[in-house]
This record gives sequence, C-alpha cells and structure tokens, in this order.
Amino acid sequence: MKEEIIISGFGGQGVLSMGKILAYAGLMEGKEVTWMPAYGPEQRGGTANVTVIVSDEPISSPILSRYDTAILLNQPSLEKFEPKVRPGGTLIYDGYGIAAPPTRTDIEAWRIDAMDAAAELKMMKCFNMFVLGALLKLHPIVSVDNVMQALRKTLPERHHDLLPLNEQAILKGMELVRRQ
Repeated sequence: MKEEIIISGFGGQGVLSMGKILAYAGLMEGKEVTWMPAYGPEQRGGTANVTVIVSDEPISSPILSRYDTAILLNQPSLEKFEPKVRPGGTLIYDGYGIAAPPTRTDIEAWRIDAMDAAAELKMMKCFNMFVLGALLKLHPIVSVDNVMQALRKTLPERHHDLLPLNEQAILKGMELVRRQ
C-alpha cells in the first residue's frame, strides 16, 4: 500500500496539522511516511498545502508531481491541483470553499460539507477533522484510534479537552462524504 496525498486550502484551515496528524498516525502503525508542508508569508488567509505519503515500503522521494488523492478546500487549490490527480485517483473537496466543482471524469470526486457541519455543530476548531474523516472513510490508510493517539501526542495539553470533539468530527466526516 502506498498513498500519495496533497492537502491544500487557506492558511488557518488546519491543512498542515491534518497532514501532520495523518503522517504521525502512519508512523505509529509502523508505516513509512513523509510530510512536506509548503506555505509562504501568506500562511494565514493565503494558500497552504502539504504533501503526505503513507506507504508499507520505503519512499524514494517526498517530491511529487502527481497525486493519488487530493483534498482541496478552496477554489485556488482546486484549480491548481485537480489536474495533478492521477487518472483513477480521488479528489475530496469542501462544498463551502469551492464555487466551481471538479470537472474531470477520469477521477472520483467526493464532496463533504465540512464547513457547514462544523458551523452547525459549533465545532469550527475541528473543521479539518471532518475532512480527515472523509479521507479515512474512502481510504482507511490509518486507523481512527491511531489518529486519536496522534492528536493526543501533537496537540498541546491545554487543548486535550477538544479530543472528544475531534473524534466526533472524524466520525461525522465519515458519514457526510458523498460522491459528487
């Protein structure tokens, strides 16, 4: 198993931390992982992205030009990375941040209304976990238990009170994802 993933959205949406948690969970399962963030001075409000590779075999390079899966949370990210999803690959997008949905017919496009759910459930700090839940439903490359352990290890202790909400968001994201 090898999954090459790009996660992209506005700075502040939890893109980098989503990738970090996914990579950490992979490490906890004994998998080979890479986590390569990309952001500039526009981190808050500008576009940020992270490439994550989770594999059972050694990874030759963390630099990718094509992806198995793209998680795209805003229109600029969709425009930039939709063409870079391999034919037969998966594209997951948040309905709130995308005005013109994906158009490719040679990939599987999945929509999750994570921002709407996060606002409705008053769980805005967990927005990225709804999206991570969608990914784990479609590609269970790591277990939810290990994601929760990764959260426990990476979140500052002062935020550990949010762990149950994060788990709830992951499980709800698994329910909300639907084919475009």
